[in-house]
Amino acid sequence: MIGSGELAAGEKIQERALCELLGVSRTPLREALKALANEGLIELLPNRGSRVAVFTRQQLQEAFAVMAALEGLAGEEACESADETEIVEIEALHQELLEYYREGNAGDYFAINRAIHERIVLVSHNETLIEVYRGLNHRVRAMRFAMRMDPQQWREAIEEHESILRHLKRRDGRELGALLRYHLRNKLRDAPA
Repeated sequence: MIGSGELAAGEKIQERALCELLGVSRTPLREALKALANEGLIELLPNRGSRVAVFTRQQLQEAFAVMAALEGLAGEEACESADETEIVEIEALHQELLEYYREGNAGDYFAINRAIHERIVLVSHNETLIEVYRGLNHRVRAMRFAMRMDPQQWREAIEEHESILRHLKRRDGRELGALLRYHLRNKLRDAPA
């Protein structure tokens, strides 16, 4: 719910309503909230419950710099290790992305966008990279969804994705790595000040 944007940054978490929605008692919900707090996704407020974490500009810059480095490395390694089937799967995801863009369907667009980036990391076949990426990606996912793109930024993101796919298909790791780094750092312009 945090990663999808259903719960906004700073929003108080209504435990009773969540228990009803999820069909669980308060004890497992509170354990889950503690785990989310450990990941930095929520803040536990003594005697006041919890709320969705609010990220500062500095936190966004730091997280996106690390994610850019990880995705850049993943792109370089994916060009060396991905098989043709894996590249075709990414291309199919890209076609879905284009369809959601044409429809103006931001929710599904962001879900497929995330899937493409995660898939590129997976086809790097670098287990350490995958593990580190997954650990940080949970946190960054909430940050990413909080950012909204205007129509021009959305068009630019699509153009960047076209280039990402082109470099992957050409197996041009150096260019793909550089483009992924740029693509992710570019997202900071969409971040709240």
